[in-house]
Amino acid sequence: MKMKLFAMCVLILLASCKSDDGGVQDDNPFLIDPIVNLNLNLNLPQYDPLKFPGNSIIINQQGIKGIVIYNVNNSLYTASELSDPNHPPSGCSRMTIEGIIASCPCEADNNEYDIVTGQHKTNTNSYPMQQYRAIRTGDNLQVSN
Repeated sequence: MKMKLFAMCVLILLASCKSDDGGVQDDNPFLIDPIVNLNLNLNLPQYDPLKFPGNSIIINQQGIKGIVIYNVNNSLYTASELSDPNHPPSGCSRMTIEGIIASCPCEADNNEYDIVTGQHKTNTNSYPMQQYRAIRTGDNLQVSN
């Protein structure tokens, strides 16, 4: 009897566990969680900026409004959704990048985010940028969710 109870507790515990989400926040009511699975060969010329810390590239036609990938230090990369996380996607919700700042061009917003941390620049009660996993293995960068 004790063994059955123990086995049932272990089963419930395992069923309630979620795979590692890599810090991806998935409770934003404004954004969907699109399937992203990119493998970027850093030897290709279009990804050359990602070989150097402090550089970023934008991947269009991925995510909701595109994805910005940033090289922090050649082993740590961030990948963030370009749709402003604090309102539903619209014609103006695709953010633009200047340095490490993502800005929403919608007139009423003035939302700005740090693409390294994903955090809003001034409002700590707002949703952060939607993040994707970015893992470098050799000369390949895998971006997924």
